[in-house]
Amino acid sequence: MKHRLLYIAPHRPGRSPGQRFRFEQFMQFLESEDFEITYSFLLNEWDDRKFYKRGNYLLKCWIAFKCVIIRLLDVLRASRFDYIIVYREAHFWGWAIFETLLSKSRAALLFDFDDAIWLNDISESNKNLSWLKSSAKTAKIAQLANVVMVGNSFLADYARQSNQNVVIVPTVIDTTLYKYRGAVDSTPVTIGWIGSTTTLKHFQNAIPALTAIKEKYGNKVNFKVIVDVDYSVDELELKSTKWNKDTEIEELNKVDIGIMPLPDDRWSCGKCGFKGIQYMALGIATVMSPVGVNTDIIEHGINGFLASTDNEWVDCLSQLIESVELRQRLGEAARKTIDERYSVRSQEGNLLNAILLAGKLKGTRN
Repeated sequence: MKHRLLYIAPHRPGRSPGQRFRFEQFMQFLESEDFEITYSFLLNEWDDRKFYKRGNYLLKCWIAFKCVIIRLLDVLRASRFDYIIVYREAHFWGWAIFETLLSKSRAALLFDFDDAIWLNDISESNKNLSWLKSSAKTAKIAQLANVVMVGNSFLADYARQSNQNVVIVPTVIDTTLYKYRGAVDSTPVTIGWIGSTTTLKHFQNAIPALTAIKEKYGNKVNFKVIVDVDYSVDELELKSTKWNKDTEIEELNKVDIGIMPLPDDRWSCGKCGFKGIQYMALGIATVMSPVGVNTDIIEHGINGFLASTDNEWVDCLSQLIESVELRQRLGEAARKTIDERYSVRSQEGNLLNAILLAGKLKGTRN
C-alpha cells in the first residue's frame, strides 16, 4: 500500500537550494519505498519575480492572499495523507495557523528546517515587512510536529527545547551528479565561492585576505564567484559568473580551491555547510571558517582547512596555491568524507526512519 506524503514548501521544485538538497533529491528513493508524493508550493515563477523586488506592496498582498488559499486547500485535504512535511513554514506570516490546523489532521506532521530561522533573517527587498515575522513561530511549529528534522546539532539543540523527537538529517549531495574530479596542476590557480544574493556579505568578509593573496601571487591566481546577481570586485579583477542550476557543477569544476567564509554569529552557527560540501564532493580543496557545523565537516589538515583570521586565511590559501599535491591529498579525503556522511545515499535510511517515526508517534502529542 502506498504511503501518501504531502510536501509543503515556499518555492516551486528546482527553485530553492534548501528544498532541492533536503527533499527533492530524495524523492526518487522515497518513491521506490512506496511513497506517493504531492508537492505543494506557494510561489510560482511570476510570483517569485514580483515578491522579491522592492516595493509593489499591493501586489505582494495579492500574492500573500493567494498563498492563503493554497494553504487552506492543503488543510482541507490533509487527512487524505499519511505524512505531511513542512519545510521551514507553511506561510510567510508570523503565525503558525496552518501548521496548527495541519497537526489536527490524521496525517503525521514533520517539520524540517536547515537555518536558524527563528532569528528572522529578512531579504533586503522585504525589510519593511519584517513585522509580519515572529521569532516564536519556529518553536511553535516544532511543538506541533510529531518529528522535527534539522540540518545540524546547533539547530537540534534549539528544537529540543520544544520537542524531544528531533532527528538530525544533514544537508547532503547527490554524488552520482557531483563526480570526483581531483586536483589540477593549473596556472592560474582559481579560488572560488558559490552562493546567493543573501550570502554575498559572507564572501565579502574574505576580501581583505583575498586581496593580500592577489598582491602576493599576482597573475598566478584568479577568483571566481558564482552568484545569482551581477557582482564585481575591482581589486581582485573579479566579475561574477551567473548562477544557473544546469551549469552549477560545470562552473564549480573550474575552481581549484573552494572557500566558505562565515562570521561567527548565531545565524551562521545554524548554517549546514553546504557550500563546503559541494566543493568537497568534487574533490576541490576547501577552506572554511570554523563556525557551527563546519568544524564537524572539516578535520583541519586532513580533509580541508579551517581559518579564522585574515592571516590564517592567507596562510591556508598560500599552502594550497603552492602545492597541487596538497590540493590532491585534501581533495581525496574530502570526497571520502562526503561519500560516508554527506551523500544522499548515506542519509536515505535516516530520512526514511524519521518519517516512519512520525507515523508511530502520531496521536501521542496532539
